[in-house]
Amino acid sequence: MEEKQTFNAVYADGSYDKITLGKIINKGGASGKIYLIENKPGYVAKIFHDTKKSSTNRQKLQAMLLNKPDFLSTKVNDQDFIQIAWPEALLDDERGFCAGYIMPLIDMNKAVSLDHLMQKAVRHRLGLSENYAYRVFAAYNVALMINALHKCGHYVVDLKPSNIYVYKENMLVAIVDCDGFSISGNNTKYPAEFVSEEYIYPEGMNLSCAEMGEQQDLFALAVVIFRLLNNGIHPFSGTPKNPNAPMLTIQERITKYHYAYGLWPDEYQYPHPYSIHQYFNKETLELFERAFCKDCQRPTAFEWQEHLWKIMHSLKKCHNNPDHAYFTSKGCGLCMIENKFRHNIDELKKQKQEPETLRGIEIKQMKTEEVQKQKEIMRQQNSKMRLVFGGILIVYLAFFTLSYKMLQPLRNILSQTGLGFQFLILIFLLFGLNRLFKYGAQKNIKPLQNKIISNALQTYALIWLIIALILTNDLPLNLFELAH
Repeated sequence: MEEKQTFNAVYADGSYDKITLGKIINKGGASGKIYLIENKPGYVAKIFHDTKKSSTNRQKLQAMLLNKPDFLSTKVNDQDFIQIAWPEALLDDERGFCAGYIMPLIDMNKAVSLDHLMQKAVRHRLGLSENYAYRVFAAYNVALMINALHKCGHYVVDLKPSNIYVYKENMLVAIVDCDGFSISGNNTKYPAEFVSEEYIYPEGMNLSCAEMGEQQDLFALAVVIFRLLNNGIHPFSGTPKNPNAPMLTIQERITKYHYAYGLWPDEYQYPHPYSIHQYFNKETLELFERAFCKDCQRPTAFEWQEHLWKIMHSLKKCHNNPDHAYFTSKGCGLCMIENKFRHNIDELKKQKQEPETLRGIEIKQMKTEEVQKQKEIMRQQNSKMRLVFGGILIVYLAFFTLSYKMLQPLRNILSQTGLGFQFLILIFLLFGLNRLFKYGAQKNIKPLQNKIISNALQTYALIWLIIALILTNDLPLNLFELAH
């Protein structure tokens, strides 16, 4: 049977005792494994993967033991909720090396990563509440915890949603891996070890983790709050204005201050189409402006804490959806986004129902059977059109051929009007006929689109109308006599 590991636990006041490791509950951490402690319920031990940094680890842990943040746990309904896994004692192995530390146990079965609170689909899958006020409360709790750390001179540096947990039942914050923070000791700074892209402040791109501190936390905190209030949207994401412009990563957009949700439009991108930032109140927008725009003084964690407290106590309940809430008289941004989303989905469904076409022809009509069918239909239509046009042509020719006979009953009236008036009527008739032929060509009557046929028919009409004019007025048939 494998012998259980024991360590000496050394506390801030110099006292110590022995602890025995129990079951391992997390072995995938970047710096160490997490074990239950058999003789200390409610606590766990983090054992570093190696002891090469024993001296540095000891000094940093001692600084953490002597400089604890005020906000470690909260009692709700007579139940304690640990909000930060801060070291309670450092652990020495039998050789005297600093092997790890003891910290309060945070029950991860009751908590989820803050990432999971950002997206509606994930909330639904995990059974998390859709109540918007809970997300505001979670943002407030994050600001509260960061402010407590900053009061002690400590900085998270690698501050991002995946490193923050919230209890599912009340949205209280739980922070782990505190040994990776930037820690303030007695006239000494113990640097952070990690920082993540998409949360690095613009001025810090050329700095190491050891050089980062408060400004990094204030920038990352504002990003986290923005995402919580705005349905998970990153404040430096958006839709590029120029489709031919190079696609920048989120961190590259941060470096260039491409913040599209401020008081002024951004030159590179439009806001995300489902953003509700326009429904925030003016003070909230101004705080984000200060956090993300160049040469502005970022809001402190305390400012965010105070502001989010005010928001929590001034949220207006939505009458359409009890899970929604809004900030100002502009109305409920969440309802607006849901309506917009439903409209877009309906449009997509409608597009899918419409037949697919290629150069104006339905794809399904391009199959061999469909092509043959369409050819037969066109052949039948052309045959009918030829019969119809043939009938109209016979009537047309007969009408103008017999026009002089149709004018015989009117010859007395016409002779009184004079030749000049009759020629004027003739010109108007021919002009109208020409317009009629052009209209027929525009309506795709194919024989009329042939200029030779069109001109021949109009010439035929002209000849017979002149003959009718001559016969009706008993004009000399010989041109010489007419001239005389």
